[in-house]
Amino acid sequence: MAFDFDEMLQTVKDKQWSLADIDWDAPGAETMTDELRIKMQPFLADLVWIEHVGARGFASLATKAPTPVIREIYEYFHAEEQKHANAELALMKRWGMLDAEGNVPEPNINVKLAIRTLDTFGDTLPLSGLATLIPLLECALDGALVKFLLDEVEDPVCHEVFRHINSDEARHIAVDFQVLELIGAGPLVKLLIESASNLKPQVVLGLIVVFVPLINKMRDNIVAMGLSEQKLYSAVKRFKTIGSRGEFTGRIPAYHVLKAQAGMVIDRSHPYHRLLADPLVKVTGLIPARLLGKPQSWTEEITHEPVAS
Repeated sequence: MAFDFDEMLQTVKDKQWSLADIDWDAPGAETMTDELRIKMQPFLADLVWIEHVGARGFASLATKAPTPVIREIYEYFHAEEQKHANAELALMKRWGMLDAEGNVPEPNINVKLAIRTLDTFGDTLPLSGLATLIPLLECALDGALVKFLLDEVEDPVCHEVFRHINSDEARHIAVDFQVLELIGAGPLVKLLIESASNLKPQVVLGLIVVFVPLINKMRDNIVAMGLSEQKLYSAVKRFKTIGSRGEFTGRIPAYHVLKAQAGMVIDRSHPYHRLLADPLVKVTGLIPARLLGKPQSWTEEITHEPVAS
């Protein structure tokens, strides 16, 4: 049965929510212990910015969407990822994780590199590659994080916020894989030519240097916070499981590349970590943040204020 993108677009419109819908002063903030606050603060700070990496990815996907309806869906997803960042920042404020002025924490160097790379190359990346990367990040990072937060944090406001976020992400993933089916159903020769012609050596190298250490660092941070390796494995396995259900997704080269990388990421004993990912984490960690300048202007919408849109 064909997927109804028109119906999905209407569902996305009907399911919109805003920070103003949440009672940020409701009881429960006191359940955040000092120990958990210290452990979660740096990770949540990074997550706020990673949501903007996802937002920038959807903005790029919207420019190359196969149909006008899918383009509009991606435009909504772009706004939703920004809203998720704002909601997570509002939780940080609620839990006393921001400074006295409520300033947005600076992203770490790997997140800064990812933002700059997507800003530079995102609109020129082949649709098949970017459309495969986004669901991998959503299955792995968002899936694992939601499970961890709902298990570890008792604050009912946190649970309410992530019910909304999880609902949004479920629609993102459903659309992500249906788009991959559309892409994979096209002529194979055309798919291979488009992928090869757009992936210049400097772009491939840039993506490796940026996203390999980013994913690895986030993986280790999630495990260090207390998420079990098995739960991380289950979150990443979802990418492979959903992709394998499709009739045409398996024809996309990027799907197989990222599926293989995902398998290596969750196996800490794999040489991938020792020979590539861990060295890249160390090397990128030596880059002075000042060389990358301030975050791009499109990140200025980050706010913990409960705006209604």
